[in-house]
Parts: sequence; C-alpha cells; structure tokens
Amino acid sequence: MREHIVAFDQGTTSSRTLLINRKGQVIDVAQRPIEQHYPRPGWVEHDPQEILATQLSTFTDVLVRNGLSPHDVDSIGITNQRETTVVWNRHTGEAVFNAIVWQCRRTAPIIDELCADPEVRERITATTGLVPDAYFSASKIKWILDNVPGAREQAEAGDLLFGTIDCWLVWCLTNGAVHATDVTNASRTMLFDIHTCTWDPWLLELFGVPVSMLPDVLPSSGLFGTTAHPSIAGNIPICGVAGDQQAALFGQCCFNPGEAKNTYGTGCFLLMNTGNKAVRSKNGLVTTITASAPSTKGVEYALEGSVFMAGALIQWLVEELGIIESAKEVEALATSVEDTAGVYVVPAFTGLGAPYWDADARGAIYGLTRGAGRAHIARACLDALAYQMNDLIDGMVDDSGIPMTKLSVDGGASRNGYLMQFQAGLSQLEILRPKNTETTAMGAAYLAGLATGFWPSIDEIRAMREVDARFVGTMGAAEREAYLKGWRDCIRRTRTA
Repeated sequence: MREHIVAFDQGTTSSRTLLINRKGQVIDVAQRPIEQHYPRPGWVEHDPQEILATQLSTFTDVLVRNGLSPHDVDSIGITNQRETTVVWNRHTGEAVFNAIVWQCRRTAPIIDELCADPEVRERITATTGLVPDAYFSASKIKWILDNVPGAREQAEAGDLLFGTIDCWLVWCLTNGAVHATDVTNASRTMLFDIHTCTWDPWLLELFGVPVSMLPDVLPSSGLFGTTAHPSIAGNIPICGVAGDQQAALFGQCCFNPGEAKNTYGTGCFLLMNTGNKAVRSKNGLVTTITASAPSTKGVEYALEGSVFMAGALIQWLVEELGIIESAKEVEALATSVEDTAGVYVVPAFTGLGAPYWDADARGAIYGLTRGAGRAHIARACLDALAYQMNDLIDGMVDDSGIPMTKLSVDGGASRNGYLMQFQAGLSQLEILRPKNTETTAMGAAYLAGLATGFWPSIDEIRAMREVDARFVGTMGAAEREAYLKGWRDCIRRTRTA
C-alpha cells in the first residue's frame, strides 16, 4: 500500500510540494521562490524552466527528508496559478517566451481592440462565463504569437503548444507524452465554451489561436498520465489537476450549491458553488467550472470574484515601503492603533477586478493627514482586503439568490485574526478557518486520491475537515455603514470610467 499522496502547488510567488497521508494530514512541505520579472510597468513574467525546476526540486526535498522514494507515492495532484500562459515548441520542449503571468496587463490594448463591439463582449461572456479582460489567457497567447519572431509561423505549422501552468507541468512530467489540461483551467482561458466543454472555434479565430496548439481537456479527477521525467525514478500516476481557486473550493469541502470559500493569497478569490447551473452575473463576477469528484454527474459551476492585490499588497508594505520587515508583523502593527485615522487604501496596482473591471485604474491612498503614520497605513491595507471581499460577497448573493451566512477561508492572510474579525463584521458572516489552511494543495490531493481510491468518497474527506477558528461579526449597523460609505467614495474617485 502506498501511504502518501503528493500535491504540487505551483503558485505565483513559489513552487511547493506537500506530502499528505491517508488522514489528510500534511506531513511535510518544501517550497522554493519563483523570480518575478517586471520588464515594463504592469508587465509580469516567469521563467517556465524555473517553474519546472523548482517544482521538481521541492518534490525531491520532501521525499529525501522523509526517507521515501517515488514508489511510495500513490499519486500526484497538481494545482496551479491559472491564467498564466506558456507557449512552447512541441519538438524541443523549449518555451518561445517567458510565461506571461495572470497579473500582467500588457494585453489590455488587445482586449480593448478586439472587444470594442458590445456584441463581441456579450458573446464572449455568454460562451465563456468571463468578462473580457487581459487577465485571461487568450490575449496572452495572441501577444506571444504576434510579438515573438517566427512564433506565428511556427504555430500555424503545428510546431507550438499552449498551456496554462498545470498543462506545462503535465507535459514536462510525462516527458512530452501528454498535452492535457483540466476543465477548471480550460475555463479560464477565454477560449473555452463552459456549456459544451469544448474549445470554441469563433473565439480561436477572434484571437488568432490555431487549434493545433490546444491541449486535450479532461475532468479534474482522473488519470492524466504517469511521470516519465528523467529526475523521477518511478512511474507515478498524475490523477488530479485543478486551478488553484477551484482546488481550494474543493479542499474546503464546498461540494454543495451555496457553499463558498475565500482564498487570501497573492490575489483574493471568492468562489460559490452553484451546482449544475451556470449562473450569469449582473455584478461583474465571472462564471467558471468547478472541480468535481469522479462520482459527480455532469459539470458543476461556481460564481467567482477576483481581487488582484491581496497578499501582494502586504508584500508591497514590506518590499517597497519598508513599513514592516515581514508580512508576519502586519497584524501587530495594525492593531497598535485604534483605527486608520480616516486612511483608505485602494490597491488598484494592476487595475480593479470584480465587480468594477477597470483595467486602467491605479492604486491610491486617501485621507492622509499629518497624524497618519505607518500603523494607520498598514491597518488600512488590511481593511482594503475586507472591503474588496465585501463587494464580491454582495454581488454574489445578488446574482445567485442564495443567502450566504458562512464563509470558509484559507490562504496566508486568513491567519491574521484582525483581518478575519473585521471581515466578519463588515460582511456580517460567520468566518470559518480550518485547522489545515493548505486547502488549495489539499484540493489537488483529494482529487487525485478520489481517482485512485486512496480516499473512497467525498463523505470521508468531509469528515476529516476540522475548524480551527470561528469569527462572528460584532460591528454595529451604523459603524458598518460609515466604513462602507468611505470605501465607496474612494472607489468612485479611483475609477477611470
């Protein structure tokens, strides 16, 4: 019996490997940072080979530290930063350009040009569930093909492949034998019909993407292939793949309609399971496909709201402003003052996401007075995360018609007690933080383990989940409305349209 599952968690700032046992406990974690490349303002890139190398090295680290070999691993689950785009040569395995990261705004002019016609925008949203934006993969592929010398010609000749990071890793891990992604990642490309679960010919033509570049699309839980990379001495089945936010929804055991989670990671992502119904948003949210267990009938969907700057905002306090030396210090600094002294931070560093979708908006600090100090700014940054999430929650409830009373949380900032309490008060929800906050990786592991029988059912998985803390709002109605009035005024002044 192989007693462990490995989860590859390839994120925006690091690659991680987690070793997980049958009780759903994380035995060990290895992590390596990913270098961020900013060739121009608003542009963000990663080196695909560095992504692969760091993922493989962290895998080796956890096995060696625990005296295991690949033969001791039941299966691998992969979760990944989603819309980040890689284009590589199918013969050599070499990427033709750096990976263009989901945060990158270089392709906003492409979206503006191709989607200027309201009918085009409407058709894209009706087909993909997405609001046309540079955030998604389609315009990133077009940019690479149009701007890398020879890339368009190679693609037309069938020599280039496209993939999100999961697809890139699967292709590399199987030594080029498998070019496949899962439905959750496919649904984030803006090329995929989420109703028929097929690549859409009209969208491929609109963005100039040859169909030969595209991967096969598989369910999130099932066999993708087996490892054949020279650095892995064993054929381990890859049996679970899901984009990070859908993996976290699954890892939080949000299996039923109305169950929701928020991940406070580099960005902030709120997802609500809507079951087999693809709910169309009136509030700037997107409709996306969720990860499902093998026993699930049909495709399941979620409403999603995305905030671009969350943990990255705290990183900014550390790396750019130097207000704190590490993210761990932000709670103590923020709670060293009674309030923000009227300071609001709108972290639109790469534009505003849902429900505003203003790509040209930029970050701002409002309400500064001579008495405002670094503690007030730090507290205002934490408050900004809660304000943005509250905007999404309000829109989600309105769209779905399903009242939300509880919210499961995960991600680094969910450990911040001040933020969780402020969120509970502002949003009038009970906030549930699990003991195991590695829910993204756990989602990938669960998907793999359900496919192999490592765990027999989602009922067993749900039974393993333990709550670490509950936060219940104590904020009065007048206080809450005063906070929200100030926030809405700052958003109004920040928006460009």
